Amino acid sequence: MITYEQVKSNEELKTYIRMADESLANMGFTEHSFAHVTYVAETAKRILLTLGYSARQAELAQIAAYMHDIGNIINRTDHAHNGAVMAYKLLSDMKADVADIAIIINAIGNHDEKSAYAINPITAAMIIADKSDVRRTRVRNQNEKNFDIHDRVNHSVKKSSLNIQRDSSEIELKLKIDTEECPVMDYFEIFLDRMVLCRHAAEKLGCSFRLTINDHNML
Repeated sequence: MITYEQVKSNEELKTYIRMADESLANMGFTEHSFAHVTYVAETAKRILLTLGYSARQAELAQIAAYMHDIGNIINRTDHAHNGAVMAYKLLSDMKADVADIAIIINAIGNHDEKSAYAINPITAAMIIADKSDVRRTRVRNQNEKNFDIHDRVNHSVKKSSLNIQRDSSEIELKLKIDTEECPVMDYFEIFLDRMVLCRHAAEKLGCSFRLTINDHNML
């Protein structure tokens, strides 16, 4: 069986992650490099293990999450679908089990909010993990005068946590935002579709989804 450590150590994959992030940097996007994909991988794993899914399901989510943004090396548009095709080739070359490949590329191909669908628990966990990575360290632009809305929103987040409560079947994204730096409405302008997608993903996991900003329940 293909393992997370095997995937993580693959030099070809590392190159795609690094160069995809460089492409996005040149386009003015926030960080999508190893910090982001590692966060998404570890968080997807944590979601499934906390909710009682098997270790293997959690590892497949981890693998999919670590690979999920490689399609950005081709183009930001349709990067989820491109990434799924790229992941198929990489995993086939690594002699991964066909059933595992199918699960992984399904998750990768369904993580972008423009075309995503939480088809199964692995895909659902990866969606929530991806959309919950909101933090100021993702902002590359050091000149606040030139911040766009994505920079402002991420930079304004002083604290972020994703809380999974198995007993109450609830997943909560809890944010502390500096509203002098960024109004809460700016967050919703760019993240509303992502939060609605998280709610559907949580339902696939048998949970409700809650967004809390500055101790106020927003969703």
